[in-house]
Amino acid sequence: MRIIPPRKEARVLGATFTGEVFPAETMPPDHGVAINTIDFAPGARTFWHRHERGQVLVVLAGSGLVQADGVSLQTIRTGDTVWAPPDERHWHGAGPESFLVHTAISLGQTTWETEVTEAEYGAPVQDTHP
Repeated sequence: MRIIPPRKEARVLGATFTGEVFPAETMPPDHGVAINTIDFAPGARTFWHRHERGQVLVVLAGSGLVQADGVSLQTIRTGDTVWAPPDERHWHGAGPESFLVHTAISLGQTTWETEVTEAEYGAPVQDTHP
């Protein structure tokens, strides 16, 4: 057993995110598992990516968007849990007018791909909530 103290958040821009995000490394990679809690400013989002053994997202606050390749854009809200199966190409982030905070549990290697375009981000949304 190991206790991991919280890490200081840092602003990140660049090859994996669009917009302002503030990640906190909740657990550094160990045995193929990495856990990060990320605050997304409105409009901020990941690039397209995939995880060797899948990814779990737990939405802690706010609302946002998630999309798997070939599937309609969907809303996510506080309390939702999202499962991205192994090797599923996807992205996730805040809505255009909302902050989003989620914990991401990434399993295996993460492969980062291309930036989500404005057209992809602005596509019609399928609201999965009643």
